[in-house]
Amino acid sequence: MALTAPLRGVVPPVCTPLTPAGEVDTASLTALVRHLLDGGVHGLFALGSSSEVVYLTDEQRATALEVVVNAADGRVPVLAGVIDTTTPRVLEHTRTARSIGADAVVATAPFYTRTHEKEIARHFRTVRAEGGLPLFAYDLPVSVHSKLSGALVRELAVDGTLAGLKDSSGDEGGLRRLIVALGGAAGRASGPAPGFSVLTGSELTVDAALLAGADGVVPGLGNVDPAGYVRLYDAAVAGDWKAATAEQERLVELFGLVDAGPADEMSRNASAIGAFKHALRLLGVVEHGTTGMPQIQLGAEAIAVVSQRLRAAGLTPVR
Repeated sequence: MALTAPLRGVVPPVCTPLTPAGEVDTASLTALVRHLLDGGVHGLFALGSSSEVVYLTDEQRATALEVVVNAADGRVPVLAGVIDTTTPRVLEHTRTARSIGADAVVATAPFYTRTHEKEIARHFRTVRAEGGLPLFAYDLPVSVHSKLSGALVRELAVDGTLAGLKDSSGDEGGLRRLIVALGGAAGRASGPAPGFSVLTGSELTVDAALLAGADGVVPGLGNVDPAGYVRLYDAAVAGDWKAATAEQERLVELFGLVDAGPADEMSRNASAIGAFKHALRLLGVVEHGTTGMPQIQLGAEAIAVVSQRLRAAGLTPVR
């Protein structure tokens, strides 16, 4: 499905269900895509952080993306994460994504070694020029150790290198300044990059980001409750900020499930992704809550917390 310009709405980063042996559970992934589409989402982001992209082999990445593209069947655009350490590796993933049928790709700055801003700009320009697909930048400094400056993003938006930005930097002020630099909430359509899409990656401040002029959200928690995020987005678009705030506050409470795993026994990423997956398992969407190696799996007590959070948010476990 061709991308709109800008891409708007709720675009969940699709979790990658795994079997207990660590292989992609294609049947569960197909069911998850149907769950998201039934929730009314406006796009799908395969192979992002919530997809555990860095825990998958190249073959598993291709398998997962192919399943998502086939299950989406053109109903919504599919963005493919091509996240890797260097430009040549990102280009390899981009070629695979294009051959499978993705509508756009999403890349971070290069990582492992620290990269100068001029090198980051060269990276994105090369991926866009040689990759053959619209390119979204993924600002994720906690993982890649490079914060994309507002000036650089604006430059790459204006010259057409970038189709959009997924901002997971946690820098709400920086995001607001970027929106203002692009014309502000009321003026972006006639600003210097009218087709550029600004998507927040923060599940907890979507109402504020939309009010500020963001185009949509890429929420990991949207795997669990896609309809909730769609209600939030629809209320914001309609100018019903009371309803948007109420939905956001319910989702903030639900988001507490990410802390179900004991902090002294497992990473916060393992806890969060495990919680998303077990929530989906409890709701009957996927078969297993397995996370990729070497992450520690959630135990029974943590899974019980996930179940409690679901019930409190009005979602009924079936398992």
